[in-house]
Amino acid sequence: MLDNHSAHISKETNAYLATLPERFEFTFTPKHGSWLNVIESFFAKMTKQVLRHLRVKSKEELKQRIELYLEEVNNNPVPHHWKYGLER
Repeated sequence: MLDNHSAHISKETNAYLATLPERFEFTFTPKHGSWLNVIESFFAKMTKQVLRHLRVKSKEELKQRIELYLEEVNNNPVPHHWKYGLER
């Protein structure tokens, strides 16, 4: 998943990707308002609520903590209402 940053859509990038057929499939976010920002906000919230200052003994414990957080979030979802308009 990529935003439409110039480095992602440049001639040089496209030329390089042409040398690796079928290895990558890019999906670009909409130019008018990236939903990627919502995902970034989600991970920032998870970092603040769960990961910051967290001490674990193993990768498995870290995975369990993250999965528990995701389960809690999914059990109590908060819908996101999109707002898009040219009036600003």
